[in-house]
Amino acid sequence: MLAAGPGKKVGIYVAEDQQYHGSAAYAAILDFLFFRGVSGATVTRGIAGFGADHHLQTTRLVDLAVHLPVKIEFIETTEKVEELLPKLHAMVGAGLIEMHDTTIVKPAESKQDQTAPDGPALKREGKAKMMRIYIGENDKWNGKPLYEGIVNGLRSNDIAGVTVYRGILGYGANRRIHKDATLSLSHDRPILLSVVDTEEKLKAFMPILDQMVQQGLVVLSDADVIKYTHNYAKAERRQEARI
Repeated sequence: MLAAGPGKKVGIYVAEDQQYHGSAAYAAILDFLFFRGVSGATVTRGIAGFGADHHLQTTRLVDLAVHLPVKIEFIETTEKVEELLPKLHAMVGAGLIEMHDTTIVKPAESKQDQTAPDGPALKREGKAKMMRIYIGENDKWNGKPLYEGIVNGLRSNDIAGVTVYRGILGYGANRRIHKDATLSLSHDRPILLSVVDTEEKLKAFMPILDQMVQQGLVVLSDADVIKYTHNYAKAERRQEARI
C-alpha cells in the first residue's frame, strides 16, 4: 500500500493494436500491474499522435484508428518500480517507458480501508418504527419523480435509511390496476418506500411528507431493530455530534 512520501510516476506508451502473447499489450500490462500488487493504474487512449517511426495516427483517419497511442500510468514506491521494470521492458516491446520522481501527498484509500472492522462485530437491538409509503411511479413533486423527492427529503432530515421498491402489480384508492410495463402499456407502476427510524424522527418528518404526497398511503408500524456494526464507538460519537 502506498504511503505519503517520495515515489515514482511511470508512464508506458504502446500502440492500441500492439500485442503481447496474443492479447492487447496494454491489457496484459494492466493485468501484470494488478497481480503484482501495484496500488493503482490508469489506461488512457489518445486521439492523435506519432511514435519513433514518425507515422501520424489520428481518429480522423479511419483506417489508422486502431494504431492510436495508449498510455498506462501508475505511481509506486521506487523499490516497487525497480522490481517491475525488467518485466515491463519485455512487455512494452517497441513502446516507450518514462519515469520521474514524484511526491505522494495523500495516498488513495480503498473502500475496504474505509470500512475495515475495528474488531468483532457488535450487535445492537432496540425499538423503532417502520414507515411504508405507497405512491405511483408517475407521481411528481417539483417536476421530478415523487419517490426521488421523498428520498432526498429523508436524507436531508437525517433519517437512518430508506429503500425504494417498484411493484409489478397493484391498485390504490381509485381501484385502478397498475401493472409493470412488460405486462401492459401503463408506466404508472406502484412504488413502495420502506423507512426505519425512531418514532420521534419519523413523526417530525410527517408534516413534510404531507406536503409532498397528494395521493397515496402512509403506514406506521412497530419494528424491532437488530443491527450489526463493526464500529460501535464511532457510531455513538456520530450520534452524539448530531444531538
